[in-house]
Amino acid sequence: MATFVLEIGSEELPSRFLAPEEAELFTRFTTALDEAGLEYGSLRVMSTPRRAVVMVENLNPVQIEREEVISGPPVRVAYDAEGKPTKALEGFVRTNGCALEDVFQQETEKGAYVAVRKRTGGAPASELLAVMCPAIISALPFAKRMRWGNHSLAYARPLRWILALLDDEIISFEVGPMVSGRETCGHRIHGAGPFSVARAAELPAILADSCGITLDSPKRREIIVEGGNRQAQTVGGKVLWKDSLLDEVQGLAEHPVPLLADFDPAYLEVPREVLLTSMESHQKSFGIEGADGRLLPHFLTVLNITPEDMSIVKRGWERVLRARLEDARFFWQADLREGFDHWLQKLDSVIFIGGLGSMGDKTRRLESLCRWLAEKCAPDLAADAARAGRLSKADLVSGLVGEFDTLQGVMGGIYAARKGESAAVAQAVAEQYLPAGPDSPLPGSMCGALLSLADKADTLAGCFGLGMIPTGAADPNGLRRCALGIIRIVLDFGLRLDMRDVFARAQELYGDRQWKLPPAEALDKLMEFFGARLRNYFMSQGQDTLLVDAALGAGAAQVKDCGERLEALVAFSREAGFAEAAQTFKRVANILRKQGQAEDIPAQWQAELLHEDAEKALAATLDGLLPELDRMWAAREHTAALACLSNVRPAVDAFFDGVMVMCDDAALRRNRLAMLQALGGRFARLADFAALQM
Repeated sequence: MATFVLEIGSEELPSRFLAPEEAELFTRFTTALDEAGLEYGSLRVMSTPRRAVVMVENLNPVQIEREEVISGPPVRVAYDAEGKPTKALEGFVRTNGCALEDVFQQETEKGAYVAVRKRTGGAPASELLAVMCPAIISALPFAKRMRWGNHSLAYARPLRWILALLDDEIISFEVGPMVSGRETCGHRIHGAGPFSVARAAELPAILADSCGITLDSPKRREIIVEGGNRQAQTVGGKVLWKDSLLDEVQGLAEHPVPLLADFDPAYLEVPREVLLTSMESHQKSFGIEGADGRLLPHFLTVLNITPEDMSIVKRGWERVLRARLEDARFFWQADLREGFDHWLQKLDSVIFIGGLGSMGDKTRRLESLCRWLAEKCAPDLAADAARAGRLSKADLVSGLVGEFDTLQGVMGGIYAARKGESAAVAQAVAEQYLPAGPDSPLPGSMCGALLSLADKADTLAGCFGLGMIPTGAADPNGLRRCALGIIRIVLDFGLRLDMRDVFARAQELYGDRQWKLPPAEALDKLMEFFGARLRNYFMSQGQDTLLVDAALGAGAAQVKDCGERLEALVAFSREAGFAEAAQTFKRVANILRKQGQAEDIPAQWQAELLHEDAEKALAATLDGLLPELDRMWAAREHTAALACLSNVRPAVDAFFDGVMVMCDDAALRRNRLAMLQALGGRFARLADFAALQM
């Protein structure tokens, strides 16, 4: 068995490109090797900013040989009456590259057919890899690709070398301007090279020793974390590791060296969030926290070099960060001298979305909408919620948010607390953008939840009024994210809100405006969109499609209630007799859906029109059941209500077996439909049984 290694050397790739590139190389080589019939033991993909390495161990140097029986035309077609080959047989022989002597006959279920045995495979792995490698390299997808020089090849960055070895043999091919060979290049400082690699299995050792490279990304991460923790302990602190940033910095270095540096303690007057943002976003560095949970005047960065004089490099990093922190302190102090009244005035000059007014207009709408929502959900928070709505966007025109835009909302909450607003208002302003995605945390307070919900509802109502409806993958205003955020908030906080009423109220608060869509049509489209997002949310939670559609079919506006009905429906679906009960009431729903348009069905049936024993029995059952179903609906006892399906099903089945519902007598027909409607209408509040395709 052999070892194959491919190294694609390039200019430095962005850190975010590395993981997708590794995944693509693994998938494409696995697929290609399997399709080519090349047996192998293991396949690994590793990468650094300047290289991607594919290593295949225990590779069979020869393709698997297979014998395949290929059927041709029937014998009666392959030979004429004199037993001579026909044109059909000659064509079959020519197509398969064999001789007439190779043809034999075989019996099948359909009769006698001619066939040949054809051997495939046996090709050297080197020949197959020489075709496979350039095809895969050329097809690798990247978020952005580029061309350089006069070359037609598009790649993430210009290629600089390609190494391809099967044991000691060069797998020769060309990709763009590059010809594969056995040379690799190392770290620009600690082992630039080039270095010749005699055998494929030697590459990892050469990269580690001669080239000064740590090839494996988990190992680079381990070096950073262990070294960083050790240095932080020397100053009595711990590193505030952030996984996303750690992934990024390990992808920026081939030779990671953690370095602990310092900054002036005077900068600690600036809020923690600002300091960390400055370190993480601008300097790709980590903060250091003391045992008391406060930031220490130190930070940890990661070098891509082991310098001769670490103190010089340390001072350089400190000087760069000091400039960033000085800017942060300047804006912080300047913002403290200003007040919300000044910022609210400036908001009137900031456009929200073209056609939807200014940010000042938005905060006035949020003030009203937050108060309206609080009066429905938490009346004691009405004043705080309204105030939070009015102040929500003020920090957008502050100096610090202008410099560090990722701190919008966060700084608003800090400023609100510093300038004497209540704790509820400050927390709500800080939480207004949560959740920011499907895995983002939710607001921690009711006031924050109401502000976030109001903000998202206002955006949805305005955009749909202007016809800005997401299509395909295009969603420039993040409306899908807004809808998902509302759904998560309503479910988590248990808000009993009718979302159609919420969106209608948000729409009204825009006042007289030149809409692209009539308000009623925009509201209908918005509810259709919201229902689709709610369906997507439930599906993402692993719920059964049919049950989700059945629950949504009974109404999607009451999100919390819809979730409870779905939960009850899921529980009922696990009970014995569910399929039979669902089928029976699906029949009821279908009859009512079809006849409800053609018949004037009375609200109550008449006892004197009950003739058959089965309909009398059903009526007697309904007399006791319907009031109980109404009580359960009012008490939201959905599981208990669905359990009644099994209890009433025998009476309904007997009714269908013993009574002609659609009889010729119009009075009897409407009377019987009235009983079905009284029963079906109660259960239709719980689920759309017609959606259950049993």
